[in-house]
Amino acid sequence: MSMAVPETMLRVIRRKASQPAAAAVAALAETMHVRYGDCVQAILFYGSCLRSGDDRGGMVDLYAIVDRYRHAYRSWGWAFLNKLLPPNVFYLEIPAEDRVVRAKYAVLSLADFESGVSRAWFHSYLWGRFAQPTALLYARSPEAAERVHEALSQAVLTFLTRVIPCLPARFGVKDLWLKGFSLSYRAELRAERPEKLAGLFQASPDYYDDVTAAALPALPFPVERREGEVGGYVSRIPPARRMICLAGWKLRSLQGKVLSLLRLLKGAFTFTGGLDYLLWKIERHTGVAVEVPPGLRRHPILAICVLSWRLYRQGAFR
Repeated sequence: MSMAVPETMLRVIRRKASQPAAAAVAALAETMHVRYGDCVQAILFYGSCLRSGDDRGGMVDLYAIVDRYRHAYRSWGWAFLNKLLPPNVFYLEIPAEDRVVRAKYAVLSLADFESGVSRAWFHSYLWGRFAQPTALLYARSPEAAERVHEALSQAVLTFLTRVIPCLPARFGVKDLWLKGFSLSYRAELRAERPEKLAGLFQASPDYYDDVTAAALPALPFPVERREGEVGGYVSRIPPARRMICLAGWKLRSLQGKVLSLLRLLKGAFTFTGGLDYLLWKIERHTGVAVEVPPGLRRHPILAICVLSWRLYRQGAFR
């Protein structure tokens, strides 16, 4: 279920997607392209390294968008897992300049990408991510690039459609996006402190302002922009729709915890050092640190199950 994308919105998305990447990030993208060959339709760059403009000391977040999973893998098993619970996530490191640059990258088919950002996709895993600024590092053809731009636009429209009914009738663009970040992060085992969520918005305030204003004509309910007034936006949404939206996020949160745990279990096989990465990520964002006994490290799946429960008890996912 796709919404018609206004041309002004596509221009905002194209402009943001065309931002250049550092040489080290471009080298990672080239390595991924060589690894997966002609099945690669696009390579996307998003996340903290894109926001900061610095890939040093962090993990670059990339997506390889492929035509078909069976073309991306030699093993039908990997293709089946990728289709069953997309995406598959892998680790990559390469020498670049005078150092080692590291990436966490996901493999997703173009069809699943387009489905996952649409209103037909209930969970926020994809549309919550790709409503945020995303750079297109590689596209196989102009047609593939345009499909990516269209999909990124759909992610924003889905995000706004699912978040605006959860806000008061009068709201500001910052209120909107911070609320959406909070809801979508709580719908996964992704932990972010409030100041981190605020940093997501502060990294690209002009983008969020421009893309929100451009999206208004395509939303399925009336939202009016009132420049110069406190709040800036006024929505007219029936109370019943607001209640359904709030209930949807509660269900999305429960669903997301289960899906996230399943993805972590799958990542124990695909992601080198996945357990250490998970612990580092959670401690970095929440301050919650957990020691892993050596015996438990020998059984990564069991370790993820046990540690996920311990971290939940300590408040890492709340």
